[in-house]
Amino acid sequence: MKKEILKRSLFGAPIGIAIGVIITIIISLAMGDGKFYAVVPDLVNDLGSEINAVLLQTALSMVYGAAWAGASVVWDAEGWSLLKMTLVHLAIASVATFPIAYFARWMPHTLAGILMYIGIFLFIYAGIWFSQYSAMKKRVKELNEKIKQ
Repeated sequence: MKKEILKRSLFGAPIGIAIGVIITIIISLAMGDGKFYAVVPDLVNDLGSEINAVLLQTALSMVYGAAWAGASVVWDAEGWSLLKMTLVHLAIASVATFPIAYFARWMPHTLAGILMYIGIFLFIYAGIWFSQYSAMKKRVKELNEKIKQ
């Protein structure tokens, strides 16, 4: 299992970087002024230069992708209930995601900003959970059909 976590994490790290870049492109296009917004201005202010901010955000995006990909082994756990898989995965994802989002300044450092971030995170997580639930339900149905044959 440790080997599988490492393998998935190594696969997820560059995906995290790619998703991070795609998000910055989408944000830049949405701004509509022709500029590229690589990082949040507060992160540039915190680190003293745009390159330092981009380097940190890239490293954090890599860790983010690795954490989510590594955590995906939870969904393959045999003998675990969906509730247990969900709670363990949610705990891993939350522990990995919140500090990264905080240090990368992807959320305002206010109570309202943190609560809004948590709400958005849980909404997105619920969507991911629903897709996993649907896939598991389909897999169970297919297995039941094979048993009947």
